[in-house]
Amino acid sequence: MKLSLMALTCSLLAAGCATTGGARQGPSVVVLGIAQDGGVPQTGSFADARCDDPSATRQVACLGVFDQCTGKRWMIEATPDFKRQLLALYRIAGGAQRPVLDGIFLTHAHIGHYTGLMFLGHESLGAKEVPVYAMPKMTEFLIANGPWSQLVRYGNIALQPLVAGEAVAVADGVAIEPFLVPHRQEFSEVVGFRIIGPKRSVLFIPDIDAWEQWDAQGVRIEELIKSVDVAYLDGTFFANGEIPGRDMTGFPHPFITHSMRRFSTLPPTERAKIRFIHLNHTNPALLQASEARRAIEAAGMRVAEEGEVTEL
Repeated sequence: MKLSLMALTCSLLAAGCATTGGARQGPSVVVLGIAQDGGVPQTGSFADARCDDPSATRQVACLGVFDQCTGKRWMIEATPDFKRQLLALYRIAGGAQRPVLDGIFLTHAHIGHYTGLMFLGHESLGAKEVPVYAMPKMTEFLIANGPWSQLVRYGNIALQPLVAGEAVAVADGVAIEPFLVPHRQEFSEVVGFRIIGPKRSVLFIPDIDAWEQWDAQGVRIEELIKSVDVAYLDGTFFANGEIPGRDMTGFPHPFITHSMRRFSTLPPTERAKIRFIHLNHTNPALLQASEARRAIEAAGMRVAEEGEVTEL
């Protein structure tokens, strides 16, 4: 049974740092959001019934990394839903009175992935030196453009360099490794992350133009899936035609239907690792009872759920 993010928080807090047999709870990854940059429902969708149904809303795609025993916590992305996601992560990590965050890792400069940084500024939290890990062009973008440059100038954030293929050790036995991803690069390069723990690892690729672009570069997504235990992959759109009146064939995302066909030859154990994330508000797979969701699950894959946890 799927727990709400709040119910999950309460259950983890009650468990303390112990698991079965009294062992200490290890570092973990939690899903804090599954929606495309605009969220669900999206701005201006006045007739969307989800506007009046809080249970149907979904937050923008984001992962949290936490260690319940130490209270340390990191966010992968700083989304427009930053306030709620920060609170959820704080509670899941045990509510320790540490710095607001031990770090934020950014994939790229599209609005759903970095604009939550604004809440660290002096108009809001007034944070002190929160480490923000970013690739070179992303770093330049934040330094050169307001209001982000003010966060740097006022010391609200402390920019930390990322290098593709070089993992950053964030805690004992936990590292986060960026890798370049082919996706629209209007303002910065784009990366995904591999989150590596003592026992398990997690892949996070919320945006990619096409798996085949990687093929041309000598990178096979299937090999990356094999290298991890859970793979959160771009599921922005389910299929062509879901946006009425538009030919979506040129959209810079692989349709879930295409990904399902491509991954159909993988063994069941590999397909079971795949969780589609970053779903657009038009995506029918958001609905649990939809034909789209049933098709994904019949193919041995699934849609990511807010609040799901993977122990690292």
